[in-house]
Amino acid sequence: MVNVGIIGGSGYTGVELARILCNHPQVNITVATSRQFVGLPLASVFPNLKNLVDITFEDASPKELCQKADFFFTAVPHKTAMDIVPELLSSGKKVVDLSADFRLQDITTYEEWYQPHTSPHLINEAVYGLPEIYRESISKSDLVANPGCYPTSIILGLAPLLKAGAIDITSIIADSKSGTTGAGRSASVGTLFCEVHDGFRPYKVGRSHRHTPEIEQELSSLASEKVILTFTPHLLPIARGILSTVYGTLKPGFNQSVITSLYEEMYSSEPFIRLLDDDIFPATQYVRGSNFCDISFKIDAATNRIIVMTAIDNVVKGAAGQAVQNMNLMCGFSEATGLDIVPLFP
Repeated sequence: MVNVGIIGGSGYTGVELARILCNHPQVNITVATSRQFVGLPLASVFPNLKNLVDITFEDASPKELCQKADFFFTAVPHKTAMDIVPELLSSGKKVVDLSADFRLQDITTYEEWYQPHTSPHLINEAVYGLPEIYRESISKSDLVANPGCYPTSIILGLAPLLKAGAIDITSIIADSKSGTTGAGRSASVGTLFCEVHDGFRPYKVGRSHRHTPEIEQELSSLASEKVILTFTPHLLPIARGILSTVYGTLKPGFNQSVITSLYEEMYSSEPFIRLLDDDIFPATQYVRGSNFCDISFKIDAATNRIIVMTAIDNVVKGAAGQAVQNMNLMCGFSEATGLDIVPLFP
């Protein structure tokens, strides 16, 4: 058994980690932190955990935390993680960080999009936590940077095409839609019920969303050359889910059967990738509550474009579920342990 701590347990990602981990057969949740709810039982803040998680929120220092667990999830805001993670690692702990602090390999790029980095020496130690691409490196790492939700949906959708050089990398457009949990649990006018219900809108348009450099970093790695894409996120009037529709111009020689083979070759043995049949398209309601990523594609012969569609639960495969998947690899557990959750429908 591994004793696990959740640093930042009072947000949507933190409670989702607790929900998944309380049913994990090889894990004990021994500590969870929250400054807002210090002294309160998790199950009183989140009644869905009643009789399932029997610990109380603490406001402990990193040194104190190191005495309570061997593996940590840092589900805290950007900047906060980079100040906590070094002490955890120096004490011999393993960490999956769910902030953006260790995702970007170039410090200058990180500081352009976020803030000054106080732990740049750890950037080269961190492994980008997309198991379908970096499984071997993740299993050997003590620090994994859990991917963002939008990047997960876009990268997984495009990976087979970019690895094979199947599309013109200057033609990529990603149109993504997310549920409101992607904005976090803190109160905000933009995510109030009356602001979101019965509406649908884009936001952070024109290279202003912070996930842009992360997406481009990983797409460039897959393509072995620099990729710049057009990425537009949208806010859906739902709680959970991301649906990404990604467009690219096909290169000669790549038809339906060839592309189908590319996706099957890369993903047929993946436990959490579901390749859908022809003319069956992903939908957020069919992955809700699960760690699955559903993928399909369609070729528009008139424009010679491929349309790739993916659906994930942004709180699970886009955050907590993928973090547990990474933990399983880092600890030598079976990768799907604790994650064999059937999607909730309806």
